[in-house]
Amino acid sequence: MGDETWPFLGTEARAAGRASKRTLRSQYVMLHRNVYLPRGQKLTPVTRAVGAWLWSGRAATVSGRSAAALHGTRWIDAHLPAELIRSQACVADGIVVHRAILTAEDVCAVRGIPTTTPARIAFDLGRRDSPVQAIVAVDALANATGLESVDLEPLVQRHRGMRGIVQLRRVMSLMDRGAESPPETRTRLLLIAAGFPRPRTQILVCDDRGYFIGRLDGVAAVAGRGGVRRSATLD
Repeated sequence: MGDETWPFLGTEARAAGRASKRTLRSQYVMLHRNVYLPRGQKLTPVTRAVGAWLWSGRAATVSGRSAAALHGTRWIDAHLPAELIRSQACVADGIVVHRAILTAEDVCAVRGIPTTTPARIAFDLGRRDSPVQAIVAVDALANATGLESVDLEPLVQRHRGMRGIVQLRRVMSLMDRGAESPPETRTRLLLIAAGFPRPRTQILVCDDRGYFIGRLDGVAAVAGRGGVRRSATLD
């Protein structure tokens, strides 16, 4: 990465004269074999992702929640293990390695690191965990990247019959990039489950001449026939 606040390979740092065996032991923490982070530097989902990719010998693709973090997604637990996709199965503490076949359309570069695209991330996350957890994760990703459910359709068509596709379609029907926090997503889902029409998120407020005044952040208006019937604060 060329930044001493980021994870780096000890062998490369020693070869470049930036560190010695002694300084690696005294000034840095070893995340994985040969991967170091400055002592005291906060470990985040992003630094976990970078460290895992370096551990792979730069031969894997960052995926799942780690890829979401690289794309700028918030609300990711920093204690969760990093996620990679690679062709060879292996085991490492603090890293989950998935085996999958990726196409060129599934991968992009973020900070120079091969990373699954937002659509592929949603495709993977939307098939995992419980439906609510999956929607929370996909909402956060969509809020950060502008992802829409239609962006997942090519992947769904290409992987018909894959495990979790039924749940993924449910996630796609309920995802909302306007949700700015997990509580907003969960409250929206509770309203829908209670029989209310689907709430609107991030409502723009304009005056009688159409000029923008502000945005109702964290409020959903539940519209019925004849206009707004009820409203609910999501925060």
